Amino acid sequence: MFSPEFFIKAGQLLLSLSILIALHELGHFIPARIFGCRVEKFYLFFDVKYSLFKKKIGETVYGIGWLPLGGYVKISGMIDESFDKEQMKKPPQPWEFRSKPAWQRLIIMLGGVTVNLLLGFLIYMMVLFVWGKQTLPQENIPLGLEPSAFIQEIGFDKGDKIIDVDGEELDFVLDINRMLLLRTVNKIKVEKVDGSISEINIPENIGKDIFKSGQINSFSPIFSAEIDSVIPDSPALYSGLQSGDKILSVNDFLINDWSSFSDWMDNNTDDIINVIVERNQTNYNISIERDDDGTIGVYPAFNIQTLNQELGLLESVVEGFDYGYWTLYEYVSGFKFLATKEGAKQLGGFGTIGNIFPAKWDWRGFWLSTALISIILAFMNVLPIPALDGGHVMFLIYEMVTGKKLSDRFMEVATMIGFFLLIALVLYANGNDLFRFLNG
Repeated sequence: MFSPEFFIKAGQLLLSLSILIALHELGHFIPARIFGCRVEKFYLFFDVKYSLFKKKIGETVYGIGWLPLGGYVKISGMIDESFDKEQMKKPPQPWEFRSKPAWQRLIIMLGGVTVNLLLGFLIYMMVLFVWGKQTLPQENIPLGLEPSAFIQEIGFDKGDKIIDVDGEELDFVLDINRMLLLRTVNKIKVEKVDGSISEINIPENIGKDIFKSGQINSFSPIFSAEIDSVIPDSPALYSGLQSGDKILSVNDFLINDWSSFSDWMDNNTDDIINVIVERNQTNYNISIERDDDGTIGVYPAFNIQTLNQELGLLESVVEGFDYGYWTLYEYVSGFKFLATKEGAKQLGGFGTIGNIFPAKWDWRGFWLSTALISIILAFMNVLPIPALDGGHVMFLIYEMVTGKKLSDRFMEVATMIGFFLLIALVLYANGNDLFRFLNG
């Protein structure tokens, strides 16, 4: 059975897509009407065989389809996914798309992408103004960071604290993981455990090497060996361990943080362990008999305290634009990984998209996810693939440069090929989601 979290995420996804698709199609509809094109249909979702709702107002039928894979506006005299060949056999009419100058047709086709792009940036600005900016300074991770095995090879050590990246302090220090994977980083200045300062040069194309290594998170926070909770009916509970206890040593092995405790437990098979914990500034020696699977039944206190910084309107506009720019940049940058076998496996469909929404209804999280999807839709739609806006734009630019208009027959075949390619991509992406679900 589906969990309540599934329905909450599904509801957010449906609402988000409804908003984005309607506004995207409005981006085509408005310039089409301004330039005198007749719009026959304006649909949210696809109305294959039948509609959930439809109403004709003036020359346009407005409706909601039952298949939530997108939406469309049917503009008279345009070769699109409706494949209305009969209309194209008739002589061109003044109100048809094909009768308009190329520059007007170009504006109409770019309208949807433009709306999605601007909308994403505006939502980021709105979120920052209403809810503020979440920050995570390095000092809020007092034990420093633990680099992956791969990233240690270029000079980073356990406990390093990041001072700046290419001369700039990070508002959210764990952003370094995305930056190394998707941006160009030249130098990182760190404070070592002994207090010394070191500047580490970052190799070119490190993002590709990180992706190949499979260690996507180059840095993880180091947490103290504090117990968050004790599992009922577990060795830890019966031995007297409590929530809030801080583990200091195991069988005389000094424990500095949770990862060192976890490593000791993985690498030692002692059935009975003697643990020294600190509780209310007093140390206790506790003997524990491990379960058959080697565990004792405790959960760590993985607590990271983020800060919230309120922003004024102008600050929100500036930082929202910056956030939107880097979101778009990183998404485009990540496309290079799709050419690899491992990258193709990461491609996801509606399940993957739905999982970016919070498990509990949260408006801040909803709008941040919606902004991200809006920017993704803008980029995906501008790709030069027939049947997408970018395919039409590509053909229009060709027409404007050469002065030669492509034949209707060519456009029909190209659109059909592009349409089936998109269907194959959708099936593959959602197949990946299904495969991941079935394999846990």
